[in-house]
Amino acid sequence: MLTVHHLNNSRSQRILWMLEELQLDYEIKFYQRDAETQLAPDELKRIHPLGKSPVVTDGNQVLAESGAIIDYLGRAYGKQEWVPRRNSARYQAYMYWLHYAEGSLMSPLLLKIVFDKVKSSKMPFFIKPIAHGIANKVMSSFVTPNIKTHFQYVEDHLAEHEYFTGDRITGADIQMSFPLEASVAKGSITEESHPHICRYVRAFQGRPAYQAALQKGGEYDYAD
Repeated sequence: MLTVHHLNNSRSQRILWMLEELQLDYEIKFYQRDAETQLAPDELKRIHPLGKSPVVTDGNQVLAESGAIIDYLGRAYGKQEWVPRRNSARYQAYMYWLHYAEGSLMSPLLLKIVFDKVKSSKMPFFIKPIAHGIANKVMSSFVTPNIKTHFQYVEDHLAEHEYFTGDRITGADIQMSFPLEASVAKGSITEESHPHICRYVRAFQGRPAYQAALQKGGEYDYAD
């Protein structure tokens, strides 16, 4: 039996979506973030040493990292549309976007979260101007320009493609869903600025399997 070790408001929601698309039977073990730190509980380290979510167990196998999990599920349980035929053009696109989501797109988005946290954290009044100055400098000179470049890159791609590998959904779309829908939910991406990304997010959020995963997954702030 497949078991998803699922953390509220996390990337593991997209794993539930993938399992619903594949129409697989699975169990969910729920974990809650610490209310103050927003970190995953230490209990997850009993499943995987890093204590991160998602983690999926399949028999004796312990699978971590969203992209690796999605690729495994597609190969082990899916049809060819979820993992395209090797050495095809769609396979190369699938592999690219599967890795791009976390390897490139999430990096500046995580930096934004970190520096926003710096600016909103409590600190002595005499430290605040220095901390804010550093955060604002890094944001304006590095983080914000990089986010803008990545969003425009994705927007241009989706202007010409229904899904990331063409006209059919693959596991790469599952992987790309989290950074895009989170950015739409937070207002970083809008209909006016990136209409094709918004169209794409609305489309996958309307899929029956996505909606079924929401019902099972519990707290998740990034769905429409």
